[in-house]
Amino acid sequence: MTSPSLRVFGPARPADVRAVVLVLHGGQETSKARAHRFRPTYLRMLPFGRDLRWAGRGAGVAVWALRYRYRGWNRPDLDPVADGRWALGEIRRTHPDVPVVLVGHSMGGRVALRIAEDPAVVAVCALAPWTPESEHVDQLAGRTVLIAHGDQDTVTAPALSLAYAVRAKEVTDAVCRFDVRDESHAMLRRAKDWRLLVRRFVLGVLGIAHMDHVIASALAKPSPGGLSVPL
Repeated sequence: MTSPSLRVFGPARPADVRAVVLVLHGGQETSKARAHRFRPTYLRMLPFGRDLRWAGRGAGVAVWALRYRYRGWNRPDLDPVADGRWALGEIRRTHPDVPVVLVGHSMGGRVALRIAEDPAVVAVCALAPWTPESEHVDQLAGRTVLIAHGDQDTVTAPALSLAYAVRAKEVTDAVCRFDVRDESHAMLRRAKDWRLLVRRFVLGVLGIAHMDHVIASALAKPSPGGLSVPL
């Protein structure tokens, strides 16, 4: 039977962990094929995990990279959502009472936004997220949210993530969104900039470093300000 799996970057002793970042990879709308570890969608997120672990190594940050059972979103089963909630349960069991930040790309961004209602989650970083018009936002109340989207993305629509950010701003004041110039869905042209944005957001929202002033300014602006910030 196929099972989700977790790859952990972090302190060897659970007692040394002060925060966890859960990294969620992309997928496709429908597929029951196995999401194996050599898939580009999974491999794409590992550099984010390693970068965050390195940046947070002195502050007890652990990074957990989830690999789903299946490649697809698979309505109505929502397999990756179930897998994400399972992973959050494992985090709570292993590290009770630590804050969790979710970082997801594409379908993983949708998963991250969808499972943000978990009480351990303090923030969500959604990269080029798949956010249909029907995607709800109520679960984001009380969370800090950063969305970033390449302006040349033809896989997931930047216009829809902007509309989602506008809706999210109605339930939590702490929402910002960045337009990554000259970038496509794969996040390869400006890979360092994507990682730097995520690192600054995660360290800032966890209180490990001062929040980057550009991110802080975007978060503080009333809608629609701060929701289409050029990067």
